[in-house]
Amino acid sequence: MDYSRLALAPLFRGIQPDEIEVIMNSTPYKTRKFREGSLIAQSGEAVTSLVIVAEGIVKGEMIDYAGRVIKIEDIPAPGALASAFLFGNRNRYPVNVIAVSDGELLVFEKSDFLSLMMKNDIVLANFLDMISNRSQFLSEKIKFLNFKTIKGKLAHFILMRSGQTGKSVKLELTQNDLADYFGVARPSVGRALGEMEEEGLIEARGKNISIIDRDRLTLLTAD
Repeated sequence: MDYSRLALAPLFRGIQPDEIEVIMNSTPYKTRKFREGSLIAQSGEAVTSLVIVAEGIVKGEMIDYAGRVIKIEDIPAPGALASAFLFGNRNRYPVNVIAVSDGELLVFEKSDFLSLMMKNDIVLANFLDMISNRSQFLSEKIKFLNFKTIKGKLAHFILMRSGQTGKSVKLELTQNDLADYFGVARPSVGRALGEMEEEGLIEARGKNISIIDRDRLTLLTAD
């Protein structure tokens, strides 16, 4: 077990590797290996344990009513799966979880994890931060899905990452990633960006986007 890697996990933030080793030795857990392309969890499946990606990368994706696959996000090690759905009345996976690479999972059964949080205030506080962050992420994702036009989605994405008065933003996602994120075809993203540039709303230089007309860009989010 690589405790230094686990120290990078949101769940163990602020805890030293040697302390994590003590926690792991006193808390029951299982490991589960996975292969690239395998289905790790299916939408609607009960969430009965806290699962951390110890090695590798997985992704969350959903299929809409039109049969389109919408990528929600990549989850690289040492991220957690469906942490916001471990407790509550509807504790089921909201999306399919697919392996992007070979890797390994760290699995804490719900009762064992609950005991751990009762004994360790830092783990408890970190978990509360995790589920709060997930709720905020899902809230933003819902906003994207509600925008009718690709330009509206892109405008919201750019404005959110530039802040209230920012003039530029660096896109960390490729156009393919953005297409997956928005649930649209990849050429549509490039075409929309080109049209927004021709209309004088933005200026694109690779991944660097300069906001030329913030007011008109904001109007797109109302479409």
